[in-house]
Amino acid sequence: MNNKMKLEILSKSENESFARVVVSAFATQLDPTIEEITDIKTAVSEAVTNSIIHGYNKDDEIIHILCEIIDNEIIVEVIDYGMGIENIEQAREPLYTSKPHLERSGMGFTVMESFMDSVTINSVPGVETKVVMKKSIKSIKSY
Repeated sequence: MNNKMKLEILSKSENESFARVVVSAFATQLDPTIEEITDIKTAVSEAVTNSIIHGYNKDDEIIHILCEIIDNEIIVEVIDYGMGIENIEQAREPLYTSKPHLERSGMGFTVMESFMDSVTINSVPGVETKVVMKKSIKSIKSY
């Protein structure tokens, strides 16, 4: 089974839940468990929130979300064209946040890595940040 989906949303905090629901609805064609859907929703929520909070300083920028299903795996890309990440390894450290004045927990990447099978982060400061998350779904529909 192969399929693709693209979504563009504005960098408004109210769009985070919309993105989470759309990606999880797309993933349902793999017949995931409730736990697997919850994992995907949580990871997407963190990635989109990172783009909104850390990528952009205003709420009228575009976040792209690309999803692809290949066999029993869902691949989710969250892309923004904002500030970028200067030091990816530092950003991946638990409790690190670039905006402590906003009382952020600094656990976004840690959460993504906990709920997905793999998380890859590529960033060119001032150009693009792309977070690619992959999860294999154990229970696959047979058609």
